[in-house]
Amino acid sequence: MRTSRVGALLTRLVTLLGLVALGVLGPATAHAQSSPGALATGLHISDGRLVEGNGNDFIMRGVNHAHTWYPGETQSLADVKALGANTVRVVLSNGHRWTKNSAADVANIVSQCKANRLICVLEVHDTTGYGEDAAAGTLDQAADYWIGLKDVLVGEENYVIVNIGNEPWGNTDPAGWTAPTTAAIKKLRNAGFEHTIMVDAPNWGQDWQGVMRANAQAVYDADTTGNLIFSIHMYSVYDTAQEITDYLNAFVNAGLPILIGEFGGPPDQWGDPDEDTMMAAAQQLRLGYLAWSWSGNTDPILDLSIGFDPSRLSSWGQRIFNGANGIAQTSREATVFGGGSPGDTQAPTAPGTPTASAVTATSLTLSWTAATDNVGVTGYDVVRVSGGSETTVAASTTNTVAVTGLTADTTYTFAVYARDAAGNRSARSATVNVTTDEGGSTPGVGCSVGYRVVGEWPGGFQGEITIRNTGTTAVSGWTLAFSFANGQTVTNMWGGTPTQNGGAVSVTPASYTSTIPAAGSVTVGFTGSKGATNTAPTAFRLNGSTCATT
Repeated sequence: MRTSRVGALLTRLVTLLGLVALGVLGPATAHAQSSPGALATGLHISDGRLVEGNGNDFIMRGVNHAHTWYPGETQSLADVKALGANTVRVVLSNGHRWTKNSAADVANIVSQCKANRLICVLEVHDTTGYGEDAAAGTLDQAADYWIGLKDVLVGEENYVIVNIGNEPWGNTDPAGWTAPTTAAIKKLRNAGFEHTIMVDAPNWGQDWQGVMRANAQAVYDADTTGNLIFSIHMYSVYDTAQEITDYLNAFVNAGLPILIGEFGGPPDQWGDPDEDTMMAAAQQLRLGYLAWSWSGNTDPILDLSIGFDPSRLSSWGQRIFNGANGIAQTSREATVFGGGSPGDTQAPTAPGTPTASAVTATSLTLSWTAATDNVGVTGYDVVRVSGGSETTVAASTTNTVAVTGLTADTTYTFAVYARDAAGNRSARSATVNVTTDEGGSTPGVGCSVGYRVVGEWPGGFQGEITIRNTGTTAVSGWTLAFSFANGQTVTNMWGGTPTQNGGAVSVTPASYTSTIPAAGSVTVGFTGSKGATNTAPTAFRLNGSTCATT
């Protein structure tokens, strides 16, 4: 759970020191060794990449789920799978700090991951911030917990990755991370574990002092099987594209396996993570990412779903699942579940020509005849065509999709690609030209707005606005208007774009919040500046109609 520990790690020393100058991996010619074939059981590392037992490349696209604090929310596994995830990272406790997850409980989680066709990354959370947080446990204690689960985990190497301990070192003397990390890896290997092992970085997972980066090759070499993957957690420390790409490329160029094991997007009082670059870089480099987190955070700004409800994705959740380089667009199911094979090189047939319906000023629905494939079509990518260029605008697992965020009275050209589980992509469909309506306000809007302050600090605060459509038809291309009474100013916003004149604020949606379904809602978050008083707005208007307040 991301709580006040985020603040502890986000010192702005990062700006002074710079990630590039800290920790230098070996040159690109000093590649990590491939794992010995005889020891490659199930998921394993080959040539610096995570692959399945059959040699098929596997790229994690998924989320973190706080199971140890919410043991009754196991339906979440099916819910994240239905939204397209191929992996879930499950929070467990070894009993040092929270209630211990028993062998029977862990066996059940593994079984449910498999039933939902998800790769399961299991992690011990009690190690979080060791050396700085007095309540944290050690990696050695975490290794003992895994050894106690050996009977449950042996034989599950195709489906389970063992993440020894979450963020196992704080900001105090992070150089102390290397020796216990190496020792814990050796302890598990000596106990007979053949699983791929994942290790988190120090500095509360963000490695802003470069310790993991500098020592990664030595730690990797200490694993006799070579089946080790490094996990970097990216939050407000990673607020520029340069920091993100430098860090990830350092590992890729050295032939060392890495993924983004946790990351956030919404800004907080310490900074604004550049999640767009994180996701784009992961896609370009073919690296895994696991977003934090499904639901139940003490700071709900990081909840992907509201109240564990998959039909109520937050703006952060919409970004992760349905945005550019998101899970729906890029996830491929593991072949161990029958989702293709390394020998599958046959692309699906081209989808039928799309047709448009429900055209409004800012949105429309596209439908097309389904493609066929020798194994099975797993999804479709919808692109906007402009001259010789294409821009992906939506992804779908069915042969229909809503396209939002369009401009009124504008002609667009769309086409569709099909893809299969092995990553083969079809030829492009024929194109369709669609002109959006002229626009104008939406008559008869029914709406309610919930406004709350998530947190405050001297001179600033974080707010959240939930807009609910209480009408019977979808609202698209909305504008929300309200006013601050005490001189507050919106400094940054996600899920929408603000315009402010004095106390009056007008918000237009992001592409992934542009449509509010009937009886549905969208959430916009923001940070702002304030004085001594921070009175909440009392009136809201959506497309000119007054909304109820909740």
